[in-house]
Amino acid sequence: MLQIDIPSQFDVLVVGAGAAGLYTALCLPEKLRVGLITKETVTLSASDWAQGGIAAAIDPEDSPSLHIEDTLQAGAGLCDRPAVEFLAEKAPECIQSLVNLGVAFDRHGKSLALTLEAAHSRHRVLHTADTTGREVTTTLTAQVLRRQNIQVIQQALALNLWIEPQSGRCQGISLFYQGKITPIKAKAVVLATGGGGQVFAQTTNPAVSTGDGVAIAYRAGAVLRDLEFVQFHPTSLTKPGADHFLISEAVRGEGAHLIDDTGKRFAFNYHPAGELAPRDVVSRAIFNHLKQTAVDLATAHVWLDMRPIAPEKILYRFPNIVKVCQHWGVDVFHQPIPVAPAAHYWMGGIVADLRNRTNIPGLYAVGETASTGVHGANRLASNSLLECIVFGAQMANIDLADITLSSEAILPLPEFTVNDSEWQRQKIQLEKLREKLPRLVWQSAGICREQSGLTNAIATVESWQKEFATLPLSQFLLNLNPNQAVSFPISDIEQQLRLWAETRNLLDVAYLILKSAAFRTESRGGHYRLDYPQSDPDWQVHTLVQKKSSQQSLIWKN
Repeated sequence: MLQIDIPSQFDVLVVGAGAAGLYTALCLPEKLRVGLITKETVTLSASDWAQGGIAAAIDPEDSPSLHIEDTLQAGAGLCDRPAVEFLAEKAPECIQSLVNLGVAFDRHGKSLALTLEAAHSRHRVLHTADTTGREVTTTLTAQVLRRQNIQVIQQALALNLWIEPQSGRCQGISLFYQGKITPIKAKAVVLATGGGGQVFAQTTNPAVSTGDGVAIAYRAGAVLRDLEFVQFHPTSLTKPGADHFLISEAVRGEGAHLIDDTGKRFAFNYHPAGELAPRDVVSRAIFNHLKQTAVDLATAHVWLDMRPIAPEKILYRFPNIVKVCQHWGVDVFHQPIPVAPAAHYWMGGIVADLRNRTNIPGLYAVGETASTGVHGANRLASNSLLECIVFGAQMANIDLADITLSSEAILPLPEFTVNDSEWQRQKIQLEKLREKLPRLVWQSAGICREQSGLTNAIATVESWQKEFATLPLSQFLLNLNPNQAVSFPISDIEQQLRLWAETRNLLDVAYLILKSAAFRTESRGGHYRLDYPQSDPDWQVHTLVQKKSSQQSLIWKN
């Protein structure tokens, strides 16, 4: 890759280049020097994979108040109403801003086309066929690349936040880029790194979704919230050898049926709305139905039948689903699609207010990384892209006028050296951890959870964290100060350090999800306990987590 010099200081660093990061970068005042950091390229993110669309009450028969009520209903008592009102009321103007930027939503004549998705009371989901996320991120990327004040730093990895010891203010990050760790200063850091789906063996998320923002914020002392609430999408393509490709909820909104091996529409046995019940309900319906009939739950599936939809509508609305299914040998016009639930969206995250501020001065969080209160215990379909845009827009109001950075110097260190055999041994250990961890979390904190499985998994993760900490690379990197620079004379260091960093983040994320799930002794939204299957009014509260100095994380109710 072309060597690009990076300045040692920016006004704002945005970490993550999905819809939240891209739109944030565009909305920041153009007088500010912005660095946009992404682990891969600016076109690979979970936003790019979003199919269904983006919700907004723009139809004359709809209203923000109806959108608010649907969101609150889906959130199972844990949404923050002011945040939901903010989201729904800002939605129409944000859609207009996307149209102005060039996002080509589907239309009926001159009007924007709207579809229905589960738990919405009106047709309010805008879309671009079944590749809405790709259309949004492609358009935003093109705009970002035109901006003179934004420098895109690709294939770079944020390792840690740089916190100023005296003030506790975030003043930058430790960045791994092109074989070196370099501290980069900034007056503000915005985390927009998406979710952590890769902590589960079955997920619709891309490989980059390793919970990086939540993990590095946790280690810096940020307050996190509601980490037990994970949304499992009911319909991901489930076929040996195939990726867990998400089959959009919009397919069911247009009339597709869930059926079992006998052809029966079983979803109505579990909820009056059948296939259009909230996602957590449909996921559990599939899980419970398979438990009664399947031999191996890890590979079991039901069927999603698109044949009730007119073929011309399938071709117009879902061309990418048709294409991907054909690639894996499924003809959606003549046969149903094998599907099963997979981890899809993390409702919890870094606590952020309506201006994206966290409890750490200078640190902001936007999108799936954040917990703003709009999703509660279960996100309403197509509110995620909307959240990225509505909250990203608020970064236009950032005020950095009175902020001066400390004069801490960047300290160079000798190169990290290790012999080849030792390096290979560490690599094998990291790969084993990376392989075992998602299986453990899927089994113990997947769709259905219970105390003994959670307790055993927590103990296992704690032992893996200790094993991880004893690796020579860990011993070296975990003792670095944020203002220390390091170079690595190792040929494949990019792949190895990314493996190390993502494994570290996933271990922390797994621990936090498991502890939070064990703590909440009820079922609500995306969190379902077999041993506590009912919702408890006493638990209609948020779960907060914060790490204080070197102590264990503290978890409490408020």
